[in-house]
Amino acid sequence: MHFDVIIIGAGAAGLMCAAQAAARGRHVLLVDHAETLGERIRISGGGRCNFTNRTVSADNYLSQNPHFCRSALARFSQFDFIAMIEKRRIPYHEREHGQLFCDESAQDIIDMLRDACDDGGVKWAFPCAVLHIERQGGETAKRYFVATEQGNFSCQSLVVATGGLAIPKIGASPFGYRLAEQFGLPVVPPKPALVPLALAPELLEPMKPLAGATLDAIAQFDDAQFRENVLITHRGLSGPAILQISSYWQMQEYRQGKKLPVEINLLPAFDAATWLEEHRQGRVHLPNLLAEHLPRRFAHEWCALQGGEKMLTRPISELSRRDLEAVAAKLNAWPLMPAGTLGFAKAEVTLGGVSTDALSSKTMEAKAAPGLFFVGEVVDVTGWLGGYNFQWAWSSGWVAGQFA
Repeated sequence: MHFDVIIIGAGAAGLMCAAQAAARGRHVLLVDHAETLGERIRISGGGRCNFTNRTVSADNYLSQNPHFCRSALARFSQFDFIAMIEKRRIPYHEREHGQLFCDESAQDIIDMLRDACDDGGVKWAFPCAVLHIERQGGETAKRYFVATEQGNFSCQSLVVATGGLAIPKIGASPFGYRLAEQFGLPVVPPKPALVPLALAPELLEPMKPLAGATLDAIAQFDDAQFRENVLITHRGLSGPAILQISSYWQMQEYRQGKKLPVEINLLPAFDAATWLEEHRQGRVHLPNLLAEHLPRRFAHEWCALQGGEKMLTRPISELSRRDLEAVAAKLNAWPLMPAGTLGFAKAEVTLGGVSTDALSSKTMEAKAAPGLFFVGEVVDVTGWLGGYNFQWAWSSGWVAGQFA
Protein backbone atom coordinates (compact mmCIF):
# COMPACT_ATOMS: atom_id res chain seq x y z
CA MET A 1 0.00 0.00 0.00
CA HIS A 2 1.29 3.47 -0.82
CA PHE A 3 1.10 6.51 1.46
CA ASP A 4 2.20 10.07 0.99
CA VAL A 5 3.87 10.02 4.40
CA ILE A 6 4.93 7.23 6.75
CA ILE A 7 5.97 8.26 10.24
CA ILE A 8 7.89 5.82 12.41
CA GLY A 9 7.38 6.56 16.09
CA ALA A 10 4.13 7.60 17.74
CA GLY A 11 5.61 9.74 20.50
CA ALA A 12 5.32 13.49 20.92
CA ALA A 13 7.12 14.48 17.71
CA GLY A 14 5.58 11.71 15.60
CA LEU A 15 2.02 12.44 16.69
CA MET A 16 2.44 16.17 16.07
CA CYS A 17 3.96 15.54 12.64
CA ALA A 18 1.21 13.10 11.66
CA ALA A 19 -1.54 15.51 12.67
CA GLN A 20 0.05 18.37 10.74
CA ALA A 21 0.77 16.38 7.59
CA ALA A 22 -2.76 14.94 7.59
CA ALA A 23 -4.24 18.41 8.04
CA ARG A 24 -2.54 19.33 4.75
CA GLY A 25 -4.42 16.53 3.05
CA ARG A 26 -1.54 14.08 3.03
CA HIS A 27 -2.30 10.33 3.24
CA VAL A 28 -0.43 9.36 6.44
CA LEU A 29 0.52 6.09 8.13
CA LEU A 30 1.84 6.21 11.70
CA VAL A 31 3.83 3.13 12.77
CA ASP A 32 5.05 2.27 16.28
CA HIS A 33 6.40 -0.89 17.89
CA ALA A 34 4.77 -0.11 21.25
CA GLU A 35 1.31 -1.25 22.29
CA THR A 36 0.26 2.20 23.51
CA LEU A 37 0.65 5.64 21.97
CA GLY A 38 2.74 8.36 23.58
CA GLU A 39 4.08 6.37 26.50
CA ARG A 40 6.76 8.98 27.24
CA ILE A 41 4.05 11.62 27.35
CA ARG A 42 1.91 9.49 29.66
CA ILE A 43 4.59 8.87 32.29
CA SER A 44 6.17 12.32 32.23
CA GLY A 45 5.75 14.81 35.03
CA GLY A 46 4.41 12.19 37.41
CA GLY A 47 1.61 11.49 34.97
CA ARG A 48 0.75 15.14 34.39
CA CYS A 49 3.20 15.90 31.56
CA ASN A 50 5.41 18.97 31.77
CA PHE A 51 4.38 19.76 28.20
CA THR A 52 6.31 23.01 27.65
CA ASN A 53 7.82 26.02 29.40
CA ARG A 54 6.78 29.67 29.47
CA THR A 55 10.30 30.69 28.45
CA VAL A 56 11.86 28.85 25.53
CA SER A 57 14.85 29.86 23.42
CA ALA A 58 17.82 28.24 21.73
CA ASP A 59 19.78 28.97 24.94
CA ASN A 60 17.83 26.17 26.60
CA TYR A 61 19.23 23.50 24.26
CA LEU A 62 22.53 21.68 23.71
CA SER A 63 23.74 20.56 20.30
CA GLN A 64 26.89 20.44 18.23
CA ASN A 65 25.13 23.26 16.35
CA PRO A 66 23.32 25.27 19.04
CA HIS A 67 21.64 27.50 16.45
CA PHE A 68 19.93 24.66 14.56
CA CYS A 69 16.82 24.63 16.76
CA ARG A 70 16.07 28.35 16.38
CA SER A 71 14.01 28.08 13.20
CA ALA A 72 11.66 25.35 14.41
CA LEU A 73 11.20 26.93 17.85
CA ALA A 74 10.32 30.26 16.25
CA ARG A 75 7.84 28.82 13.76
CA PHE A 76 5.97 26.71 16.29
CA SER A 77 6.61 28.19 19.72
CA GLN A 78 5.52 27.33 23.24
CA PHE A 79 2.70 29.83 22.81
CA ASP A 80 1.44 27.94 19.77
CA PHE A 81 1.28 24.72 21.77
CA ILE A 82 -0.36 26.51 24.70
CA ALA A 83 -2.98 27.78 22.24
CA MET A 84 -3.67 24.18 21.19
CA ILE A 85 -4.08 23.18 24.83
CA GLU A 86 -6.41 26.07 25.54
CA LYS A 87 -8.50 25.46 22.41
CA ARG A 88 -8.95 21.89 23.62
CA ARG A 89 -9.84 23.29 27.06
CA ILE A 90 -7.24 21.16 28.81
CA PRO A 91 -6.72 22.67 32.29
CA TYR A 92 -3.09 23.30 33.18
CA HIS A 93 -0.96 25.12 35.75
CA GLU A 94 2.46 26.69 36.05
CA ARG A 95 5.11 25.58 38.52
CA GLU A 96 8.53 27.00 39.31
CA HIS A 97 10.83 28.10 36.48
CA GLY A 98 7.95 28.46 34.03
CA GLN A 99 7.14 24.75 33.82
CA LEU A 100 3.61 23.99 32.57
CA PHE A 101 1.74 20.83 33.60
CA CYS A 102 -1.69 19.35 32.98
CA ASP A 103 -4.01 19.76 35.96
CA GLU A 104 -5.48 16.31 35.54
CA SER A 105 -3.63 13.83 33.34
CA ALA A 106 -1.02 13.57 30.60
CA GLN A 107 -3.60 11.45 28.80
CA ASP A 108 -5.33 14.73 27.91
CA ILE A 109 -2.35 15.61 25.69
CA ILE A 110 -2.28 12.17 24.06
CA ASP A 111 -6.02 12.28 23.39
CA MET A 112 -5.73 15.75 21.85
CA LEU A 113 -3.01 14.61 19.44
CA ARG A 114 -4.73 11.34 18.60
CA ASP A 115 -7.98 13.12 17.85
CA ALA A 116 -6.12 15.56 15.60
CA CYS A 117 -4.64 12.59 13.74
CA ASP A 118 -8.03 10.90 13.44
CA ASP A 119 -9.57 14.13 12.15
CA GLY A 120 -7.01 14.09 9.34
CA GLY A 121 -7.56 10.43 8.52
CA VAL A 122 -4.21 9.14 9.78
CA LYS A 123 -3.89 5.34 9.54
CA TRP A 124 -2.38 3.46 12.47
CA ALA A 125 -0.10 0.45 12.68
CA PHE A 126 0.78 -0.51 16.28
CA PRO A 127 2.14 -2.54 17.83
CA CYS A 128 4.07 -3.07 14.62
CA ALA A 129 7.80 -3.60 14.24
CA VAL A 130 9.63 -2.22 11.22
CA LEU A 131 11.74 -4.98 9.64
CA HIS A 132 13.71 -3.00 7.08
CA ILE A 133 13.64 0.14 4.98
CA GLU A 134 15.10 0.90 1.60
CA ARG A 135 14.98 3.70 -0.93
CA GLN A 136 13.56 2.75 -4.30
CA GLY A 137 14.86 3.93 -7.65
CA GLY A 138 18.36 5.13 -6.80
CA GLU A 139 20.08 7.67 -4.58
CA THR A 140 17.99 10.68 -5.59
CA ALA A 141 14.60 8.95 -5.67
CA LYS A 142 12.03 10.35 -3.27
CA ARG A 143 10.29 7.06 -2.55
CA TYR A 144 10.81 4.70 0.37
CA PHE A 145 9.86 1.07 0.90
CA VAL A 146 9.01 0.03 4.48
CA ALA A 147 8.66 -3.64 5.40
CA THR A 148 6.81 -4.24 8.67
CA GLU A 149 5.19 -7.07 10.62
CA GLN A 150 1.84 -5.91 9.27
CA GLY A 151 2.84 -5.75 5.64
CA ASN A 152 4.84 -3.76 3.14
CA PHE A 153 4.29 -0.08 2.49
CA SER A 154 5.78 2.64 0.33
CA CYS A 155 5.81 6.41 0.69
CA GLN A 156 7.05 9.63 -0.78
CA SER A 157 8.12 11.05 2.60
CA LEU A 158 9.49 9.03 5.52
CA VAL A 159 9.65 10.69 8.94
CA VAL A 160 11.75 9.15 11.70
CA ALA A 161 10.48 10.06 15.16
CA THR A 162 11.82 7.09 17.10
CA GLY A 163 13.36 8.98 20.02
CA GLY A 164 16.65 8.32 21.80
CA LEU A 165 17.98 5.72 24.20
CA ALA A 166 16.63 7.11 27.49
CA ILE A 167 14.22 4.98 29.53
CA PRO A 168 14.79 1.65 27.75
CA LYS A 169 12.10 -0.07 29.86
CA ILE A 170 9.43 1.59 27.71
CA GLY A 171 11.02 0.56 24.44
CA ALA A 172 13.78 3.04 23.65
CA SER A 173 16.09 1.74 20.91
CA PRO A 174 18.85 2.88 18.53
CA PHE A 175 16.59 2.30 15.51
CA GLY A 176 16.67 5.92 14.34
CA TYR A 177 20.45 6.19 14.54
CA ARG A 178 20.94 2.99 12.56
CA LEU A 179 18.53 4.18 9.91
CA ALA A 180 20.38 7.50 9.63
CA GLU A 181 23.68 5.68 9.18
CA GLN A 182 22.08 3.38 6.59
CA PHE A 183 21.40 6.45 4.45
CA GLY A 184 24.83 7.98 5.05
CA LEU A 185 23.88 10.54 7.70
CA PRO A 186 26.41 11.16 10.52
CA VAL A 187 25.31 10.49 14.10
CA VAL A 188 26.73 12.28 17.15
CA PRO A 189 27.36 9.41 19.62
CA PRO A 190 24.35 9.22 21.98
CA LYS A 191 24.94 9.72 25.71
CA PRO A 192 22.64 9.85 28.75
CA ALA A 193 21.49 13.38 29.62
CA LEU A 194 19.46 14.92 32.44
CA VAL A 195 20.83 12.03 34.46
CA PRO A 196 22.21 11.46 37.99
CA LEU A 197 26.00 11.44 38.22
CA ALA A 198 27.98 8.55 39.71
CA LEU A 199 31.04 9.04 41.89
CA ALA A 200 34.01 6.68 42.04
CA PRO A 201 34.24 4.44 45.15
CA GLU A 202 37.31 6.26 46.49
CA LEU A 203 35.38 9.55 46.42
CA LEU A 204 32.06 8.07 47.48
CA GLU A 205 33.35 6.20 50.54
CA PRO A 206 34.35 9.28 52.60
CA MET A 207 31.12 10.99 51.50
CA LYS A 208 28.87 8.22 52.86
CA PRO A 209 27.89 10.26 55.95
CA LEU A 210 26.55 12.97 53.60
CA ALA A 211 24.17 10.60 51.78
CA GLY A 212 20.54 11.65 51.94
CA ALA A 213 21.24 15.35 52.29
CA THR A 214 19.20 17.71 50.10
CA LEU A 215 20.65 21.17 49.51
CA ASP A 216 19.53 24.40 47.88
CA ALA A 217 22.70 24.88 45.87
CA ILE A 218 24.13 25.81 42.50
CA ALA A 219 25.55 23.08 40.28
CA GLN A 220 28.01 24.58 37.83
CA PHE A 221 30.19 23.51 34.94
CA ASP A 222 31.99 25.83 32.54
CA ASP A 223 29.64 28.77 32.03
CA ALA A 224 26.49 26.83 32.88
CA GLN A 225 24.94 26.92 36.33
CA PHE A 226 21.61 25.89 37.83
CA ARG A 227 20.26 26.74 41.26
CA GLU A 228 17.87 24.06 42.44
CA ASN A 229 18.01 21.10 44.81
CA VAL A 230 21.14 18.96 44.92
CA LEU A 231 20.80 15.51 46.46
CA ILE A 232 23.75 13.50 47.80
CA THR A 233 22.97 9.81 47.22
CA HIS A 234 24.61 6.51 48.04
CA ARG A 235 25.79 6.36 44.41
CA GLY A 236 26.69 9.97 43.77
CA LEU A 237 24.79 13.15 42.93
CA SER A 238 21.19 13.74 41.91
CA GLY A 239 18.42 16.32 42.17
CA PRO A 240 17.20 18.83 39.56
CA ALA A 241 20.36 20.98 39.57
CA ILE A 242 22.53 17.91 38.97
CA LEU A 243 20.28 16.58 36.20
CA GLN A 244 20.54 19.95 34.48
CA ILE A 245 24.32 20.26 34.77
CA SER A 246 24.88 16.61 33.80
CA SER A 247 24.12 17.42 30.16
CA TYR A 248 26.84 20.06 30.10
CA TRP A 249 29.30 17.79 31.89
CA GLN A 250 28.54 15.05 29.35
CA MET A 251 29.31 17.42 26.46
CA GLN A 252 32.99 16.99 27.41
CA GLU A 253 32.82 13.56 25.79
CA TYR A 254 32.75 15.28 22.40
CA ARG A 255 35.87 17.34 23.07
CA GLN A 256 39.55 16.62 23.44
CA GLY A 257 41.53 17.35 26.58
CA LYS A 258 41.38 16.69 30.29
CA LYS A 259 37.96 16.19 31.86
CA LEU A 260 36.87 18.75 34.41
CA PRO A 261 34.72 18.23 37.52
CA VAL A 262 31.29 19.55 38.38
CA GLU A 263 31.33 22.22 41.08
CA ILE A 264 28.70 22.71 43.78
CA ASN A 265 28.16 26.15 45.30
CA LEU A 266 26.85 25.30 48.77
CA LEU A 267 26.25 28.96 49.69
CA PRO A 268 24.77 30.44 46.53
CA ALA A 269 23.41 33.55 48.23
CA PHE A 270 26.73 35.12 49.19
CA ASP A 271 30.53 35.09 49.05
CA ALA A 272 31.80 32.52 51.55
CA ALA A 273 35.22 34.16 52.05
CA THR A 274 33.69 37.48 53.07
CA TRP A 275 31.17 35.76 55.33
CA LEU A 276 33.82 33.70 57.14
CA GLU A 277 36.05 36.74 57.55
CA GLU A 278 33.20 38.55 59.30
CA HIS A 279 33.07 35.76 61.90
CA ARG A 280 36.80 35.12 62.16
CA GLN A 281 37.25 36.64 65.60
CA GLY A 282 34.35 34.75 67.13
CA ARG A 283 34.31 31.60 69.25
CA VAL A 284 31.69 29.83 67.13
CA HIS A 285 32.63 26.46 65.65
CA LEU A 286 32.57 26.16 61.87
CA PRO A 287 29.90 23.39 61.69
CA ASN A 288 27.56 25.49 63.84
CA LEU A 289 28.17 28.54 61.68
CA LEU A 290 27.49 26.59 58.48
CA ALA A 291 24.35 25.13 60.04
CA GLU A 292 22.82 28.61 59.78
CA HIS A 293 22.58 28.03 56.02
CA LEU A 294 23.00 24.26 55.52
CA PRO A 295 21.33 21.20 57.08
CA ARG A 296 23.00 20.66 60.48
CA ARG A 297 24.04 17.05 59.88
CA PHE A 298 25.44 17.91 56.47
CA ALA A 299 27.37 20.90 57.87
CA HIS A 300 28.98 18.72 60.53
CA GLU A 301 29.91 15.86 58.21
CA TRP A 302 31.07 18.20 55.43
CA CYS A 303 33.45 19.99 57.83
CA ALA A 304 34.81 16.65 58.98
CA LEU A 305 35.34 15.67 55.34
CA GLN A 306 37.25 18.88 54.60
CA GLY A 307 39.44 19.18 57.69
CA GLY A 308 38.89 16.33 60.11
CA GLU A 309 38.78 16.78 63.87
CA LYS A 310 40.35 20.23 63.71
CA MET A 311 37.38 21.68 61.85
CA LEU A 312 34.96 20.16 64.36
CA THR A 313 36.61 20.98 67.68
CA ARG A 314 38.34 24.34 67.26
CA PRO A 315 36.53 27.68 67.28
CA ILE A 316 36.74 29.52 63.99
CA SER A 317 39.13 32.04 65.58
CA GLU A 318 41.72 29.27 66.11
CA LEU A 319 41.67 28.11 62.50
CA SER A 320 44.40 29.43 60.25
CA ARG A 321 43.67 31.91 57.49
CA ARG A 322 44.87 29.30 55.03
CA ASP A 323 42.36 26.76 56.37
CA LEU A 324 39.51 29.27 56.14
CA GLU A 325 40.44 30.32 52.62
CA ALA A 326 40.43 26.66 51.54
CA VAL A 327 37.02 26.09 53.17
CA ALA A 328 35.59 29.26 51.64
CA ALA A 329 36.75 28.25 48.18
CA LYS A 330 35.05 24.89 48.49
CA LEU A 331 31.86 26.35 49.94
CA ASN A 332 31.38 28.38 46.76
CA ALA A 333 32.91 25.83 44.37
CA TRP A 334 33.15 22.30 45.82
CA PRO A 335 34.72 20.27 43.00
CA LEU A 336 33.47 16.72 42.49
CA MET A 337 34.67 14.62 39.58
CA PRO A 338 31.98 12.17 38.44
CA ALA A 339 33.07 8.73 37.34
CA GLY A 340 30.20 8.74 34.87
CA THR A 341 26.40 8.69 34.95
CA LEU A 342 23.75 6.22 36.07
CA GLY A 343 23.08 5.47 32.40
CA PHE A 344 20.15 5.56 30.03
CA ALA A 345 17.88 3.72 32.48
CA LYS A 346 17.95 6.76 34.79
CA ALA A 347 18.29 9.44 32.09
CA GLU A 348 15.42 11.73 31.14
CA VAL A 349 16.68 12.24 27.58
CA THR A 350 19.52 11.50 25.17
CA LEU A 351 22.40 13.80 24.31
CA GLY A 352 23.63 13.54 20.70
CA GLY A 353 21.79 11.92 17.83
CA VAL A 354 21.43 12.51 14.09
CA SER A 355 23.83 15.33 13.23
CA THR A 356 22.12 18.63 12.55
CA ASP A 357 24.71 19.27 9.83
CA ALA A 358 22.91 16.61 7.79
CA LEU A 359 19.44 18.17 8.16
CA SER A 360 17.65 21.29 6.98
CA SER A 361 16.68 23.43 9.96
CA LYS A 362 13.72 24.76 7.96
CA THR A 363 12.19 21.39 7.03
CA MET A 364 13.99 18.71 9.13
CA GLU A 365 14.67 16.88 5.85
CA ALA A 366 17.96 15.08 5.29
CA LYS A 367 20.06 17.03 2.79
CA ALA A 368 21.52 13.88 1.23
CA ALA A 369 18.31 11.82 1.24
CA PRO A 370 15.31 13.62 -0.29
CA GLY A 371 12.06 12.73 1.43
CA LEU A 372 13.72 11.48 4.63
CA PHE A 373 12.99 13.53 7.77
CA PHE A 374 14.18 13.27 11.38
CA VAL A 375 12.34 14.91 14.29
CA GLY A 376 12.36 15.00 18.09
CA GLU A 377 14.87 13.35 20.38
CA VAL A 378 16.52 11.28 17.63
CA VAL A 379 18.10 14.57 16.44
CA ASP A 380 21.15 16.09 18.14
CA VAL A 381 19.11 18.68 20.04
CA THR A 382 18.77 18.23 23.81
CA GLY A 383 16.77 20.54 26.06
CA TRP A 384 16.94 21.47 29.70
CA LEU A 385 14.72 19.86 32.31
CA GLY A 386 11.39 21.65 32.52
CA GLY A 387 9.33 21.06 29.37
CA TYR A 388 11.98 22.04 26.84
CA ASN A 389 12.37 18.60 25.29
CA PHE A 390 8.65 18.29 24.71
CA GLN A 391 8.68 21.71 23.08
CA TRP A 392 11.44 20.57 20.73
CA ALA A 393 9.31 17.53 19.87
CA TRP A 394 6.26 19.71 19.15
CA SER A 395 8.29 22.25 17.15
CA SER A 396 10.34 19.84 15.06
CA GLY A 397 7.32 17.59 14.45
CA TRP A 398 5.20 20.56 13.39
CA VAL A 399 7.88 21.79 10.96
CA ALA A 400 8.32 18.39 9.31
CA GLY A 401 4.54 18.10 9.10
CA GLN A 402 4.49 21.16 6.83
CA PHE A 403 6.88 19.62 4.30
CA ALA A 404 6.65 15.83 4.49
